[in-house]
Amino acid sequence: MSFAIEVPGEAAPLTPQQAVYLDKTLPSEIRYLAIIQLKNGIDKYWRKTATNAIQPEEKAQIRSQLLDGGIREVETNLALQNALVVAKVVRIDYPLDWPDVLTSLIKILRTVNHTNQLQLRRGMLILLQVIKELSTARLRTSQIRLQSVAPEIVFLLNEIYTEKVATWVGFFNGNGDDEGGAMDAMENSLFAIKILRRLLIAGYEYPNHSKDVQQLWEHSQHQFGQFLDMVSHDPPVLVSPAKDLVEKHLVQFSKLHAQMANSHPAAFALLPSSLDLVRAYWGLVAKFGQLYGSESQDFSSNTRRDDTDKDERPVMEKLCLKGLNILRACLKMVFSPVQSFKYKTPEVKVEQQEAVALVKTQLLTDELVGQVASVIVTKFFVFRQVDLQAWEEDADEWEVREEGGGDTWEFEVRPCSEKLFMDLVINFKHLLVQPLLSFFQSVAGTNETTVVTKDAVYTAMGLSAPVVFQNFDFDSFLRSTLVNDVQQTGPGYKVLRRRIAILLGQWITIKVSEENRPLVYQIFQHLLEREDETNDHVVRITAARQFKAVCDDFSFDPDGFLPYAQDILHKLLQLMEEVTTEIRMPILDTIRAIAVRLEHRISQFADEIVSILPSLWESSGEEHLIKQAILTLMSTLVTAMKEQAQRYHAMILPLIQRAVEPGSEMQVYLMEEALDLWLTILTQTPSPASPEVLTLAECAFPLLEIGSDNLRNVLNIVDSYILLAPEAMLDNAVRQRLFAYMTNLLGVSKRELAGLVTAIVENMVRTVEALGGSNGVTQVAKDLHESGYTEKIFEGLRDAWEAHQTIGPGRRYPKLDDVVETDYFTILARVALADPSVFVTVMSSAGDVTEVWRWLSTEWFRHFDSMANIDRQKLSCLALTRLLELPPPMTPIILERLQDYFAMWASVISEMIGGRDDGGDNLIWLANEGNEFEGPEDVRRRLHAGRDPVHTIHTFNFVKERLGQMVAICGGEEAFRRDWVVNVDKDVLAGFQDLGTKKNDSAAFWQPQE
Repeated sequence: MSFAIEVPGEAAPLTPQQAVYLDKTLPSEIRYLAIIQLKNGIDKYWRKTATNAIQPEEKAQIRSQLLDGGIREVETNLALQNALVVAKVVRIDYPLDWPDVLTSLIKILRTVNHTNQLQLRRGMLILLQVIKELSTARLRTSQIRLQSVAPEIVFLLNEIYTEKVATWVGFFNGNGDDEGGAMDAMENSLFAIKILRRLLIAGYEYPNHSKDVQQLWEHSQHQFGQFLDMVSHDPPVLVSPAKDLVEKHLVQFSKLHAQMANSHPAAFALLPSSLDLVRAYWGLVAKFGQLYGSESQDFSSNTRRDDTDKDERPVMEKLCLKGLNILRACLKMVFSPVQSFKYKTPEVKVEQQEAVALVKTQLLTDELVGQVASVIVTKFFVFRQVDLQAWEEDADEWEVREEGGGDTWEFEVRPCSEKLFMDLVINFKHLLVQPLLSFFQSVAGTNETTVVTKDAVYTAMGLSAPVVFQNFDFDSFLRSTLVNDVQQTGPGYKVLRRRIAILLGQWITIKVSEENRPLVYQIFQHLLEREDETNDHVVRITAARQFKAVCDDFSFDPDGFLPYAQDILHKLLQLMEEVTTEIRMPILDTIRAIAVRLEHRISQFADEIVSILPSLWESSGEEHLIKQAILTLMSTLVTAMKEQAQRYHAMILPLIQRAVEPGSEMQVYLMEEALDLWLTILTQTPSPASPEVLTLAECAFPLLEIGSDNLRNVLNIVDSYILLAPEAMLDNAVRQRLFAYMTNLLGVSKRELAGLVTAIVENMVRTVEALGGSNGVTQVAKDLHESGYTEKIFEGLRDAWEAHQTIGPGRRYPKLDDVVETDYFTILARVALADPSVFVTVMSSAGDVTEVWRWLSTEWFRHFDSMANIDRQKLSCLALTRLLELPPPMTPIILERLQDYFAMWASVISEMIGGRDDGGDNLIWLANEGNEFEGPEDVRRRLHAGRDPVHTIHTFNFVKERLGQMVAICGGEEAFRRDWVVNVDKDVLAGFQDLGTKKNDSAAFWQPQE
């Protein structure tokens, strides 16, 4: 035989795989491989939009054999894979390309129902997978298609189910002796109820409106009770495998009830006898609770559970778990209904309101609520012997499982009970607060209560904290009871110590007085003590986790915690070295939280923290999450310690270099954290920087080529280097490379990144001017030209000018948005403000200077109204004003825009002097000495901004001086008025002349004021 080989650029034919699967003379392993390949091929090539999609003729041939190939398959695993193939094809092709698939399945089921039970089972297996697939659809049209065929399928499956159940129930009641036929009937009825429960949920928009659903619903309740009696009868009337199949029927019923309550809450409430069903579930739960928790636990028992029983959960536990979920759904229906944008008719809205009222008044009575809360606290919050055995067998694994978040509560009785209890306490505060307070007081100050009972009470106390805090004096309870309990030793007290740690973590953010904070710190010191035998791994790990909540509390006082910090940190670091990698993460989070809250005070403890990090890094191996946490912790320490963190550079910098190295495995997992740490180091490094820090700058250039999501951090790093070590970053080789990278990034689409590119180039221009004067600016202008940076700027601005010349139907919009155009003019303004003659040279690189100036100045002056940042407006105003210093022949060319100049001056100067009467400039900053919280880069940026001409030059005086020089060049005021001012609009000129005029004085603002 030969296997099809996929040729690049062509679709791999799937018919050979199907032919191999259908050939029953071949070994099962070969057939199984073929059907798996067929299933994978459906995913890859079946959709019409797929690359190298298979042809319609081949699809039709495959479809024609799918149903028959599954119905006649004897081996279960092969039949299942074929059913999955059918489901995938139906999801794509139904109803357009395979409209009769469901009709064909229904016909097959009717035909084989009384003739061949195996084929009936295979047919229902296919239908089950198809319904599973179709029920996941989220498009409205797909949902409507399924709902249109649901009634017919439900009618047929109900018929099959009823008939098969009657067969096997009759057999077990002594009617007949065909045991094989009864077992077949049980398996087929199980398949039928599996499909039915999905159809009742996904196949109806309002299930309670269907008579068939109502009938099935009542039938399910009757049979639920009947089957429950069969499996719980003492002495047993059924044995495996028959008992297992009946239990699976019960689980399917409970899933139906729970899914209906969650997916269609109003329909659930209005379906026949639903409230009685919930009460019956509660009766089952209460009965199960009598056996679930026991106050007499054997803490010294070392008996190990049989491995085969670890994952086997009794059917009664599964049913009770569904009962608890149904109760939660009823509470959610009443107090937290799901909001939807879907249109609902007035009748449906009224119906839903009736359902809520029905549940609220007839189900959630005071009596039931009280019973549920009582059973949960006294039974389901109590540790079982099996829980204690699991704790003893593998403490670390048990602790991780107990702390598991997410949706794990849906699958475990205790977490589900906790969720239900919280719902009850929040929504029935008036009913439950006083009983809870009495319950809490019953254990306060007494040693007669058992450990597991106290644990249950403390669990309730922690969960209800947001509700009872106003009525319960937790501070007194802390001093009188918890302090005593946490010091108790002996069998079982580790359970209570773990709970006390959790309890403090829950109450600390709600109500613990400032006076009792030291007591809380002392309790955690005690719980983290390694030498205390009662503090096993679970107790210490839980304490480590919960202490993060203590640190995160808004009222946390770092100075008050300082006397306890060294001891607690030492014990956390000790614990870190003892536990598995998975548990190190939350401990690192707690240490980081402490560092964040202590701020600069962490410096005295930092050496001990840092000392264990290298060994943690090495021992973590391929566990990159730990390495991420270590890098994040180091960032926190560097931020808190500022320049004192330089002593760790020798350890940190090589890690950063390895983590950002292109192509390395570490780069994939650690890039983001390494860049954050690198940037943090730069911001906290004082000038001058060490050679090691400067050498690391070379690693930033390859990262500029990657253009990943981390590009923002890389650009921030480059910007920080320019401020930290301007001479090194403006060296010829580095500067030219940097301009080349900035040119490549000039058209980046993300606004934040485009702004960073502009800021880097702008800072380089300013720094070069400060270090090298006019020669430096000339060199930078040359570099910008050679790198193509100015060419791209002029191309973009030219396109914007041309676009703004178009009007009417033929009008087009520029490629640049206003913000990017402002960035472009900012770079040109920096060059012009630094040296106007260099700016003329830059313009000459784009063409004839006169022509370039005319279109560029037109666009520049037009764009002033689009500059949202007043700093940018002033910068452009100063730059354009400096161009008045240019000698002829530029003078007459510049003065062609005199009216635009006067309009610009009037606008910008009025902004600068607005709201003040001292003749000052709003953007000139007062001397700023900084503050004690500034880091080294904060100081550098403050000084850098303070030297900016935008914040040092008085706009009007600057304009007045340049305008006076221009008047002199033009032959005096009279000649200037005659030759140039005459062309300026009178209103524009009047606006300029009236600048700064006092409201009660007509004198212009440049004249001396009394």
